[in-house]
Amino acid sequence: HNCDMENQAELEEKTRLINQVLELQHTLEDLSSRVDAVKEENLKLKSENQVLGQYIENLMSASSVFQTTDTKSKRK
Repeated sequence: HNCDMENQAELEEKTRLINQVLELQHTLEDLSSRVDAVKEENLKLKSENQVLGQYIENLMSASSVFQTTDTKSKRK
């Protein structure tokens, strides 16, 4: 009688642990895919940033205003 109850309790505990493990696996999967998405977004932003930086450099070199302040700051 007592043995049956112990087995039942053990089985319930095992089931609970298995469910916890499965839940953690799902959480991990979610986090992994979120990290991947963030990495992708980061790469996109980096390349956009480079394009903008290049664009700004081109604007600055095309504009005499920036060139004169450049030479002044270099003399200091």
